[in-house]
Amino acid sequence: MSDTQTLIENRPPSVATLFIDRVAATPDGEAYRYPVPSATGQGADEWKSLSWAQAAERVYAIAAGLIGLGVEPEERVALSSATRVEWILADLGVMCAGAATTTIYPSTNAEESSFILADSESRVLIAEDAGQLAKARERRGDLPNLAHVVVIDPDGVEPDAADPEGWVLSLADLEARGADLLAKNPGAVKERVEAITAEQLATLIYTSGTTGRPKGVRLPHDNWSYMAKATVATGLITKDDVQYLWLPLAHVFGKVLTSGQIEVGHVTAVDGRIDKIIENLPVVQPTYMAAVPRIFEKVYNGVASKARAGGGAKYKIFQWAAGVAREHAKVSQDNFRRTGTASVPFGLGAKHKVADALVFAKIREAFGGRLRACVSGSAALAPDIGYFFAGAGIHILEGYGLTESSAASFVNPGEAYRTGTVGKPLPGTEVRIADDGEIMLRGPGIMQGYHRQPEKTAEVLEADGWLHSGDIGELSVDGYLRITDRKKDLIKTSGGKYVAPAEVEGQFKAVCPFVSNILVHGADRNYCTALIALDEPTILGWAAENGLEGRPYAEVVASPKTVELIDGYVKRLNGGLQRWQTIKQFRLLPRDLDVEHGELTPSLKLKRPVVEREYKGLIDEMYVGAREV
Repeated sequence: MSDTQTLIENRPPSVATLFIDRVAATPDGEAYRYPVPSATGQGADEWKSLSWAQAAERVYAIAAGLIGLGVEPEERVALSSATRVEWILADLGVMCAGAATTTIYPSTNAEESSFILADSESRVLIAEDAGQLAKARERRGDLPNLAHVVVIDPDGVEPDAADPEGWVLSLADLEARGADLLAKNPGAVKERVEAITAEQLATLIYTSGTTGRPKGVRLPHDNWSYMAKATVATGLITKDDVQYLWLPLAHVFGKVLTSGQIEVGHVTAVDGRIDKIIENLPVVQPTYMAAVPRIFEKVYNGVASKARAGGGAKYKIFQWAAGVAREHAKVSQDNFRRTGTASVPFGLGAKHKVADALVFAKIREAFGGRLRACVSGSAALAPDIGYFFAGAGIHILEGYGLTESSAASFVNPGEAYRTGTVGKPLPGTEVRIADDGEIMLRGPGIMQGYHRQPEKTAEVLEADGWLHSGDIGELSVDGYLRITDRKKDLIKTSGGKYVAPAEVEGQFKAVCPFVSNILVHGADRNYCTALIALDEPTILGWAAENGLEGRPYAEVVASPKTVELIDGYVKRLNGGLQRWQTIKQFRLLPRDLDVEHGELTPSLKLKRPVVEREYKGLIDEMYVGAREV
């Protein structure tokens, strides 16, 4: 048996056990960093730290506080908060109490929050602030199982005469109660952790469905224990790393990042404020971070826009450097695949050195200057954008997984990563491609099933443990997976040709620096069309230089000048596509797509049915008088 197999097969039953072991091994080591806004609200945040021992003191107090509230093993404790250090401490507290965390995005409305709380039969809700508490109060009559709401930040919370006595308390109150319980019964939490079994429910994550009610994915403790061991076994993270964690922890991608950290013991800097990422990176100076493709697209568009604003000469330099970056990345990756050495010809190396001094070094500095790798997941990254960053020294390791597979089933292996693929399976995970191209997964990361929905479970989970992913993909002879598209999203035109919309959309994002979101449509139609939303800061910057200064976004995108600009990029895209893939018509949307309007999931995935329904008029308009082309 290999060392990797031994590591994974001898895993403990829970991350709670891993946490206790980590605290015992490195009690004084730095565990978490978190920002504290200045008292005046002006100036930079102050970053503070928690050692593993300090984190444990709070985690055990939260666990004991929940036990004191009567929470039993496997009972659900809901957590509705943005990403912050208290989210991690609370989640660990829930697990150490033997209970199960139900995650809720803070952006979820009162109706859907109520559904999740009721369907999960959550006993306690840990709410971030007064706004999250208000949602629970609004639907209190529909939540007979909800015995308490614990508020992390109680500022602004007002008493409500309708609240049952003791229904609302602060996180500080809960920790104080827990500390009192531990003073009387020091072994209370340890006993709960020791009683946890591998198959005991640890997390209930509700998928953000595009239609109908979300489904609760049941993930037992063993899923996270496996993920902790398997991610470390890939060599992706080490004890010396500093992770910058901003992803939503209600999402399985964010959640899995906390497990591997506990196993290896490195530092994690936690701040979920997306508008602070650019400011935080030079301060935190991470060695690795995870993100979704939209973040890399925005950085790329921002760099291109800044170069364009600097004048024609600067923009030409950027375009040249971007070409060098892509060529360098493709050649070096190809050589590594063939020879094991990421070498490039002398001439290309010389050009890359110049481009690095002019462009790439500044990009790396913006990321903090120490970034070893980024992990990208949740959706496909356009290969040309991946190659650009690879050539610039920002190595983006794409990975792949589902909520139903505990997030991480594949990841690109370090130096041997291949842009355009999601890498190889994690140790212990099996994969096969079905006859229709669907990716099938099996292993210790697969869910138990959907909560209280055995029929839905049977639709995706075979009796022998194989999970239907719903994604179409191809495996290389040496085990690298390339995702083609979502099975349900494949377009078949009325001419019988299949089109993978995500592939076309990704290519457009690589050629057009102004795009924010694009949806390619064409199922059962004569030809493909597209709805395009532009990135507001980038297009407004262009507008200011092209006679449209001061105009609002909606007016800028309606301008014939803007339509002509984007048409040029559509024609450039079409030049590299098969005839049946080409975009014959497009419409610019009057605003960008967003989570608030329900067009994107909280992890920024496009909800195609929602967008197609909302903009049906624009789509139909593009097919008026359609003929075969």
